[in-house]
Amino acid sequence: MPRRPDGGTAPQRWPLDSDHVLGSESVTETIRGMTMSFILRWLAAFLLLSATFNPGKYNYLGWSRANWPDQMPIILFCGLLLLTGYIIYLRATLRSIGVFGMTLILALAGSLTWVLADLGLLSLDNPTLNTWLGLLALSLVLGIGLSWSLVRRRLSGQADVDDVDE
Repeated sequence: MPRRPDGGTAPQRWPLDSDHVLGSESVTETIRGMTMSFILRWLAAFLLLSATFNPGKYNYLGWSRANWPDQMPIILFCGLLLLTGYIIYLRATLRSIGVFGMTLILALAGSLTWVLADLGLLSLDNPTLNTWLGLLALSLVLGIGLSWSLVRRRLSGQADVDDVDE
């Protein structure tokens, strides 16, 4: 039987034993690391989406429309870079949470927006704000999708079928 840190024995391993799921890290360090990891993935998704389109004047779609004849090679190169980012995010998101999970996250974001508007805490009269809220919701979907498999593996201690080679 495995020995517990307090000297006792346990007939089976507990899911949150620090030596089982979390390695040598404490629970607090693990949560802090997972939170920072998610924030970085979400921020990268938000930057990808807002670089492609945003209500301001600096975005890929506006720039490519205005400069297509003069800067076609650089526009195509930047478009392929953005496409690569989207493929990475969408592939990971579809594999980890699927279309149902994506729809559920968007529904949660939409219902939160509705609740805030209904309580008078958020006004939806501004189209610029609505666009940024849409970008925020979509980036949350991509950020959660890219992070979900890692979170599930950390919490359950089980690898995904795709993670067997790691």
